[in-house]
Amino acid sequence: MFYWIMKNLVIGPILLSIFRPWVVGLENVPKQGAVVLASNHLSFIDSIFLPLVVDRPVVFLAKSDYFTGKGLKGWATRVFFQAAGQLPIDRSGGKASEASLNTGLRVLAEGSILGIYPEGTRSPDGKLYRGRTGVARMVLESGVPVIPVAMIGTEHVMPIGTRLPKVRRIGIIVGEPIDFTRFEGLEGDRFVLRSVTDELVYRLRALSGQEYIDVYASSVKEQRAAQSR
Repeated sequence: MFYWIMKNLVIGPILLSIFRPWVVGLENVPKQGAVVLASNHLSFIDSIFLPLVVDRPVVFLAKSDYFTGKGLKGWATRVFFQAAGQLPIDRSGGKASEASLNTGLRVLAEGSILGIYPEGTRSPDGKLYRGRTGVARMVLESGVPVIPVAMIGTEHVMPIGTRLPKVRRIGIIVGEPIDFTRFEGLEGDRFVLRSVTDELVYRLRALSGQEYIDVYASSVKEQRAAQSR
């Protein structure tokens, strides 16, 4: 109920009227049943606008840090992410990654829509980077269709490091579902996982028109951070 009120009566109408997002292919999102929305990731606001334009609730897995802040700011951040339908996960790797996978599978087992960013983190420069195979494993284990989604122009509205968004129109392109059931039972094969991930990212590239870089975005961020020291 809280999610519905914030999306349809409070935050949603205000943001939609200000930024006026244009949307193509929304009919590709099924009216019911579990599905993965796999999107490129250009800005913090991607997790806000994609759920706003989709009629059904969309659950994203967000960093647990967003839910544990102290004071008024911590409370406001926690409420905001809860209103956006996001679940806290630990991204530190190892057992935490397994827990994240299980959380995503539970969302899909409930027949819900799960939003995922195959790149694993925001693009540092607007380019499309190599996908992480965790999304492929989740798709193959759940057996649900995956729909590629391209966010357009969100990096200009709220670039990395900024606190307040600029008022500019953004776009969202929803592609046709991809059926990976031909790989059923092969979720333990790392070559299959890489193949599925690369096919998905190729679709994202076709929809978004982004330049593709065959390295992980996180590696680029780490390298740039080291150079700036």
